[in-house]
Amino acid sequence: MKTIITLAIFIVATMVANGENIYTKTFGNPKDKAIIYLHGGPGYNCANFEATTAQRLANKGFFVVVYDRRGEGRSKDPNAKYTFKETFDDLNTIYQKYGLTKSTLIGHSFGGVVATLFAENFPDKIQSIILVGAPVSLQETFKTIITTSKIIYQTKNDSNNLKYLNMIENMDKNSIEYSSYSFMHAMQNGFYTPKNLTEEAKTIYSKFKSDTILTKYATQMNYQAPQGFWKNEKYTAINLTANLKKLKENRINIYGLYGKDDGLYSADQVKDLKNILGENKVKYIDNCSHNVFIDQQSQFIDEIEQWAK
Repeated sequence: MKTIITLAIFIVATMVANGENIYTKTFGNPKDKAIIYLHGGPGYNCANFEATTAQRLANKGFFVVVYDRRGEGRSKDPNAKYTFKETFDDLNTIYQKYGLTKSTLIGHSFGGVVATLFAENFPDKIQSIILVGAPVSLQETFKTIITTSKIIYQTKNDSNNLKYLNMIENMDKNSIEYSSYSFMHAMQNGFYTPKNLTEEAKTIYSKFKSDTILTKYATQMNYQAPQGFWKNEKYTAINLTANLKKLKENRINIYGLYGKDDGLYSADQVKDLKNILGENKVKYIDNCSHNVFIDQQSQFIDEIEQWAK
């Protein structure tokens, strides 16, 4: 592993795209290989990765760009369309703004959907894609959440929540309501939190919580975004299996990092992804849930350093 002694370069910018402001922040030397972080949602922001992980990646010799998607987080835009085309246009503007020809895209959760579809449309701009706790099939994720939640409620003899799950199962499975209620039960049952936090993760979470400004952003959600992406893109029905296979055939490097405690994905779902990408290109990590870059940060950094070089 090379040792890099450098002066960290921080650039916080408000990028003007199509007349509106897009929040971006960069870490490291612009001459180094680029990594762009795509946050989850729809409706969230990059604050947790920005505060905990971006600088550590920059210290490894990368130029790291984080940003909040249009109409989400700090990228306020009352006229956001919430379409993939708009998202791709903004991402292309980021490439242009920072003079990037190629970049590794780290797609966390819904950001992995954006990364995959962007790579399909602009393969020449991709160094590699790294899916981090990202869904391949949204419907399989909802099914996993409901199945696991049902087991929890049966064990607890929780008849009320079992009744609610039965109501959810009878909804239109492509509806935004089905999606929202599924994720609500995932949160209620701790699916986003490791069963046993490592000491490193405890320290990172504690330090992050002390930054009240970024913590405030990280816990906020814009509800217009999921409604908009559902209305315009029907994202709750997306299945990326064919897209990933096509990208692999076109020699796009694709990798995956998933936590064994992430209740959004079953072991079978991760196995299916390994079958698509290759056994050695997907890491399934102990004591780790949805925020892989915090829950097992050192391993996350090590894998990114290898895959994005």
